[in-house]
Amino acid sequence: MNMQIISFDNGNDLPYPLSLPSYTATAWYHKKLASQTNLDETLKAAEAWAATYYWTALEKGDRLAPGERETIVEKLAGFTGLDKAFVDNLNLRIDRRSFATGLLRKERQSVGYMDSRFTVANLEPAAPQGFDPTVAVIRPPFTETFNEYVRNELGFRSDLEYFTLGGGIGPWDWDSKNSYADTSASLRNAFARNPYMKLFIASGCFDLSTPYFATEYTLAHLGLTQSLRGNITTQRYRAGHMMYLDEASIVQLKNDVAEFISSALTGSGNKH
Repeated sequence: MNMQIISFDNGNDLPYPLSLPSYTATAWYHKKLASQTNLDETLKAAEAWAATYYWTALEKGDRLAPGERETIVEKLAGFTGLDKAFVDNLNLRIDRRSFATGLLRKERQSVGYMDSRFTVANLEPAAPQGFDPTVAVIRPPFTETFNEYVRNELGFRSDLEYFTLGGGIGPWDWDSKNSYADTSASLRNAFARNPYMKLFIASGCFDLSTPYFATEYTLAHLGLTQSLRGNITTQRYRAGHMMYLDEASIVQLKNDVAEFISSALTGSGNKH
């Protein structure tokens, strides 16, 4: 909804603390944390630190004292599994691409953006990864399955090219001039117009493209009343952007969505 929270631009520090818990989840999955404790507890600690000490340190910028900086570097390395020198050289600001190629650098591997559990051989460690390992793995089987379904089961035939996972539509026009595209105001106004509207948001712990902590930040800044905030349901899964790729998560997702729909219909009566 808000592109500012995922745009790693100079002068925009929002994405760094909001992405940290997803980095922590990824490092936990690949066993790069010094302490491999319970994931939920680990993420809770990462969220608390990111929203306080890390946030404050970034706000200070060049005013950060040397001793404070050293402490932040050490903690940041601990939560991400990255080398302290690597973190320090990035000026405490770890963008998604740097993390994806830096976590498993010694193993000559990169992790995926949309699902950081996926890995690919990193043939050029000094260069940023040119593609997402997640897409490279899932695009062929999904394309083949869809093609088989459309042509043989539905009997649809066409010479038009079908674009999978983007492409074919040109660049997006966000209608935002010298600013970040933000549609959260539209969502807030939709709730104001229809107080019976319900919203379900599913997030994956290992999604570096749309980090779950960034989503929670956006929802917390919609400016809704307490009663309208109750219309939003969020669920987190131990999976990536497409949580349905994970066998356990797709079962959980199905149950959560079924419960959400049932609750929404029951709660709204005939007014929905």
